[in-house]
Amino acid sequence: MTVAAHDGGQDEASQPSAHGDADPQKLLSPVLSAHWDEPDSYTLAGYRRHGGYQALPKALAMDPDDLIAYVKEAGLRGRGGAGFPTGMKWQFIPQGDGKPHYLVVNADESEPGTCKDIPLLFANPHSLIEGMAIACHAIRSSHAFIYLRGEVVPVLRRLQLAVKEAQEAGYLGTDALGPGKDLTLTVHAGAGAYICGEETALLDSLEGRRGQPRLRPPFPAVAGLYACPTVVNNVESIASVPALIDRGKDWFRSMGSEKSPGFTLYSLSGHVARPGQYEAPLGITLRQLLDMSGGMRPGHRLKFWTPGGSSTPLLTDEHLDVALDYEGVGGAGSMLGTKALQCFDETTCVVRAVTRWTEFYAHESCGKCTPCREGTYWLVQLLRDIEAGKAQAADLEKIADIADNINGKSFCALGDGAASPIFSSLKFFREEYEAHLGGRGCPFDPAKSTAWAANPHSAHLEVNA
Repeated sequence: MTVAAHDGGQDEASQPSAHGDADPQKLLSPVLSAHWDEPDSYTLAGYRRHGGYQALPKALAMDPDDLIAYVKEAGLRGRGGAGFPTGMKWQFIPQGDGKPHYLVVNADESEPGTCKDIPLLFANPHSLIEGMAIACHAIRSSHAFIYLRGEVVPVLRRLQLAVKEAQEAGYLGTDALGPGKDLTLTVHAGAGAYICGEETALLDSLEGRRGQPRLRPPFPAVAGLYACPTVVNNVESIASVPALIDRGKDWFRSMGSEKSPGFTLYSLSGHVARPGQYEAPLGITLRQLLDMSGGMRPGHRLKFWTPGGSSTPLLTDEHLDVALDYEGVGGAGSMLGTKALQCFDETTCVVRAVTRWTEFYAHESCGKCTPCREGTYWLVQLLRDIEAGKAQAADLEKIADIADNINGKSFCALGDGAASPIFSSLKFFREEYEAHLGGRGCPFDPAKSTAWAANPHSAHLEVNA
């Protein structure tokens, strides 16, 4: 995977705006990924060498309410998909209620195309741990949890090692947040279910029950884990807090846009020359990111892409210059989501891609609500028929109707995510769907869309280790 290069001696505050005409490489603003290429980046020593744990004492010296206000003023928005202001989420926790407060970090990353939190945890787990200690001080919590996908065993081991190092160094454990203020951090490995990325399903799983979304209200801020006030934040959201506190809110706001300030990780994948993690200010464009990544694979052009993983409405090459922040992508009819930029070239069949995504959602549906449980099943059957050439024109209206019966009517956002690629692909590529109908089948050769397919314009594809 490619990691954005970073000059450790350069002040990121001097980075030009993502909307400028400067050298594309200078648009990068590595903070979380600045030292991923160092062999000991995941250790306490490696983290401390670059200023790690300098933000924690600054935060502990602040009143919790002032700390929450500071994060709100900085404008940090949740990096898990919805972009909800992080400080505001912390502020919702009621104080003086006599109940324990919990912080839960959602590390159940599993949506197709989304791949930023796992490498972040693998290369820089202490940024999350320090951020969690700061957040616990803000919400007056003495117990925090990391809910991690159980399949990523190497990450689980590194995370457990990092927690042990932090405990031995006094950043966790007895008096970690001040005299008489202990902090316990529990790493919990889930059993591998996409639905547990939904915060209330995650909480149920963490409590030992089947991972299914809860009816809201009450919201987690009032009755979350063990029916106590709980903040659920994404890995990247919390890992961004130490740099914000250490370098200041003005530095943080010097990047990105007014409503979407700061830096973030963009996960570039698919038919690109150099896929990987590119850390840049919010508001950069896909065109600029492709310039940095060597563009699409040689001899091919961009056909369609997702701005935030498979659950976000897909966009086309007409949207290359859309600002990749929450407002810009929303204005283009999609969602920024997790900044998982899956890029597909002209060899890819849209129907095939949407069918594979829908198969994923049907498999991962928890089955709690009828629209999602039944709707995703029937979408898969119809899409398979369309791909195989067994469908008729009326079936296009049928899949749109089923998607409409799922969208906004399911128990959680999984149903909305399943409907998004249906609506957007029909909007932009209806003719491609029609080309499959009436026994004609798929006009595309699936072998040509593979990443290793022979390129007619080049002797080999550029491969980046």
